[in-house]
Amino acid sequence: MKKVAVVAVGGNSLITDKKKISMMDQMEAVKETARHLATMVEKGWTLIVTHGNGPQVGFGLRRCEMAASELPMVPLEGIGAETQGNIGYMIQQCLKNELNRRGIEKDVVTVVTQVEVDKNDPAFQKPSKPVGSFMDKEEAEKHAKEDGWVIVEDAGRGYRRVVPSPKPNKIIEKNTIQSLVEQGSIVIAVGGGGIPVVQGKDGLEGIAAVIDKDYASSLLATEINADLLLISTAVPQVAINFGKPDQKNLDRISVPEIEKYAAEGHFAAGSMGPKVTAVLGFLERGGKEALITCPEKIAEALEGKNGTWIVK
Repeated sequence: MKKVAVVAVGGNSLITDKKKISMMDQMEAVKETARHLATMVEKGWTLIVTHGNGPQVGFGLRRCEMAASELPMVPLEGIGAETQGNIGYMIQQCLKNELNRRGIEKDVVTVVTQVEVDKNDPAFQKPSKPVGSFMDKEEAEKHAKEDGWVIVEDAGRGYRRVVPSPKPNKIIEKNTIQSLVEQGSIVIAVGGGGIPVVQGKDGLEGIAAVIDKDYASSLLATEINADLLLISTAVPQVAINFGKPDQKNLDRISVPEIEKYAAEGHFAAGSMGPKVTAVLGFLERGGKEALITCPEKIAEALEGKNGTWIVK
């Protein structure tokens, strides 16, 4: 069995220029990411690629808002499913083409993935994840009354809907993903953290929430017993005192050491914090090793020349 890596790609990496957000623009960005992923395959890795979808969900919600006078709104979990398919298609095609160029015959397949959460998760009592467009007070109050949205005022810029961000508990399609990996396929899964579902009276039901894609990737890596969890981000290495004169990049670090830095507040909740937490979760549940780096440094990092390796 070849080495298996779960590689988490950020949704913002599909949009490298805020003025270039069309699907074709995103496809160009994916082509670049695909080159780095293909290099991993060349080095003998079997991949499960996960991805973010934050900007793309925002686009989908905005389309619904603009079409609301003629078409029914699509629920948040439906938009999550749409983005999984759309982004999955882009990665699937670009990676397959890149592998073909290198003479590597591999199936690449997208699995639209549901992720079970606990309906009693405390996050449902404190929705915190902003989604969709800014609204004025009148529109916000209308949605709150008619649709049951939770609305917050956002730093004087207007009002926004917020939704819960519960912890992932179970990857529903885990067995299918595992089977595909064992066959040697490259799988794209848990896009955007997966479609949040809960157990209802008739079985699984979608719910309006957003799951952190790094947490979901960490759980998937655990459930399929992956050899490596690789979280791709905007910087080549994790750092302490980030952005300060005494910034120090971390090359190879143990769990106790990085836990100490986390407790000291070195990793911000809106950026590196969730990635470090996801990695620690994977290692604490029996994972072997984890790597955080940027896409263009993946090849160097796998040779120990870049990136931040977190080990037990």
